[in-house]
Amino acid sequence: MRLSRSERKKFRVKNKIKKVAKIDRFRLCVSRSTRNFSAQIIDDQKQLTLVSASSFEKDIKSQNKNKSDLSTLVAEKLARKAKEKNINKIYFDRGIYKYHGRVKIFAETLRKNGLDF
Repeated sequence: MRLSRSERKKFRVKNKIKKVAKIDRFRLCVSRSTRNFSAQIIDDQKQLTLVSASSFEKDIKSQNKNKSDLSTLVAEKLARKAKEKNINKIYFDRGIYKYHGRVKIFAETLRKNGLDF
């Protein structure tokens, strides 16, 4: 069975994360579409989503910002929620997306707000 290009990319990134994954860190999974951006921090040991943020939420959606500003707002909100739950160290799972554009802006904003990856 042949896998598509996006599935191969996803497996490649996921396997790299699994090789270095430790119990003391959680995984930050990113997904984006042409208009929206969402992210969640996942505990792979318990298979549980700890914190999530999305541009679909009312307080972010009502601001009518462009796409790169939306990723900044989502990153700030996710960092705030993570600080409330005492989450500081994470692994950045970019999925099939390149570390470029909105994904890069999102990651840099998270670093500025105190998350370590």
